[in-house]
Amino acid sequence: MRSPWQGRRIPLSWLLLTRQPIRLLVALAGISFAGILMFMQLGFRDGLFDASVTVHRLFDADLVLISPRSASSVRMAGFPRRRLVQTLADPEVEGVTPVHWGLMLWRNPETRRNRAILALGFNPDDPFFMDPDLAQKTGVLKQKGRILFDQLSRPEFGPIAQWHREGRTVETEIAGNRVRVAGLVSLGTSFGADGNLLTSTETFLDLLPQKPAGAIEVGLIRLRADSDPDQVLARLKQRLPDDVIVLSKQGFIDFEQNYWRSSTSIGFIFTLGAAMGFVVGCVIVYQVLYTDVSDHLPEYATLMAMGYRLSHLLGVVLREGFYLAVLGYVPAYLAGQGLYWFVRDATRLPVGMNATRALTVLVMILVMCVASSLLAMRRLVDADPAEIF
Repeated sequence: MRSPWQGRRIPLSWLLLTRQPIRLLVALAGISFAGILMFMQLGFRDGLFDASVTVHRLFDADLVLISPRSASSVRMAGFPRRRLVQTLADPEVEGVTPVHWGLMLWRNPETRRNRAILALGFNPDDPFFMDPDLAQKTGVLKQKGRILFDQLSRPEFGPIAQWHREGRTVETEIAGNRVRVAGLVSLGTSFGADGNLLTSTETFLDLLPQKPAGAIEVGLIRLRADSDPDQVLARLKQRLPDDVIVLSKQGFIDFEQNYWRSSTSIGFIFTLGAAMGFVVGCVIVYQVLYTDVSDHLPEYATLMAMGYRLSHLLGVVLREGFYLAVLGYVPAYLAGQGLYWFVRDATRLPVGMNATRALTVLVMILVMCVASSLLAMRRLVDADPAEIF
């Protein structure tokens, strides 16, 4: 005979969770903490990888030439400039820009301390950046000894941006040579360089006189609007010697990120941190649900006597885990947004919330809570009816 209680929808999961508010708040605090830990670890990892290619994304180029001996932006090797000129023989190539790329010693004009800074040298008349605001500023580099300073550089380089905005003449030394700051740009720091500067090819070679004039580190290639970059890439690979590598712009970005991802332990460390947050959350949720099931075994037994099947009661525990996941995710997401803003403001690291990371952490919290619910169900399945009553 069917019990009159069967089929009725009672918010049993919610009632069991809210019966002891203090326990619920403690559980939500633990889940939120685990979520915040995952948000921060994954955010730091992705932010550091994005920071390594901040300059790469700004280049006005469809294809890029580099040396096969180059490992990363801080270990760029030179190749003959004539290789870049040879690409102009392809009818789909519209123009090229040779780029000198290297680390130099910048002297803080206030403390007189030296610090490595990434310098990019190019012809100010050539297209270099996609951003028109940046492109307009490069005209001042035509005068010898002038540089554009990245105002997002670390403070250890000195109050350069502040002095320049105040109208002061800002001069310092790079590799023992006097230079003047002619303007400010916003590029951003990276793994290998805490600051950046832009200058002309002429000034760059004056700052590094030992560098061969016929060698460059990066060659930017611009294609015609109706061309197929993949086809041009394949042709150039066949025509050019093995002393250069031809990459798409995205390939150049991937080249840099893969170096930091595979050649350093950064990715592993932050991924491990996110995994630790996942494990902590699992332990907290399991402890809460296991205690809840143990405390309410008589109530579960009563429901079974009223006609509820064991599968229904297991669903109750599973829904408890789902509610905990959703309620714990919301404060973790909001706190993650705030912490991202704080880190971005304090370190200038490009850390920010995006849909992919938000969904990833949500799925991890759901899996964490559902898995813990499944483990807590064993207490209900293994319960002896004689002990319950």
